[in-house]
Amino acid sequence: MGYVSPRAKFLGKIILSDSAIVYGSTVIGRNSIIGDYVVLGFPRRRGLKSLRDAFSVMKNVYEQYDSISSGVVIGENVVIRPFTVVYEGSHIGDNVETGHFVLIREEVEVGEGSLIGTNTIVDGYARIGRNVRIESGVYIPPKTIIEDNVFLGPHATITNDKYPVSKRLVGVTIRRGAVIGANSTLIAGVEIGEEAVVAAGSVVTRNVPPRTVVAGVPAKPIASRKEYDEKKKAYERIES
Repeated sequence: MGYVSPRAKFLGKIILSDSAIVYGSTVIGRNSIIGDYVVLGFPRRRGLKSLRDAFSVMKNVYEQYDSISSGVVIGENVVIRPFTVVYEGSHIGDNVETGHFVLIREEVEVGEGSLIGTNTIVDGYARIGRNVRIESGVYIPPKTIIEDNVFLGPHATITNDKYPVSKRLVGVTIRRGAVIGANSTLIAGVEIGEEAVVAAGSVVTRNVPPRTVVAGVPAKPIASRKEYDEKKKAYERIES
């Protein structure tokens, strides 16, 4: 059994699962698909606390959550796969797709044409550009900035706290066209330069210059992006 807020707006023909939940003034663009058990516009923490503090009698939980949610904006031709949760205040651009069990917290921007893989967490207040490809199991914390055409491999982890648990959070910035390998870790505050490459399993503790390949723990330069692209082309020519 799902729920659709009376404040929600559908801007044309969409496919909406009977089990989906849509809170607040959510807007869904035409030709979008909202899968089973998807939740759109889930209230942020302070809203839930306000409900708890004002609690007096048992009421329908859907209506209570709906009353405090501002909703989300979902663009056109978007595919939200089953069990994805998108918190209120987030904006999902046109032609975006999510995998299954994706969590997108509040005030996240996802640019047009981006893909967010299964079991990925975008933990609020992050900006993801256009045509970004995020593989399964990636963690993206608040204050992260990911520019256009970036690739993040499976289980890449971005951090925002150099000395946990501190009162100062510093975001990571990944510039246009960068490649982040599987299982790599980006330490709070680093900048990955335009078209740079971080090899799989690396731990990045310092800024990576543009068009530079780094690898290791801690990550150090090992090649240029030109060399990387040449090896990639040679590899692609090999018949399987």
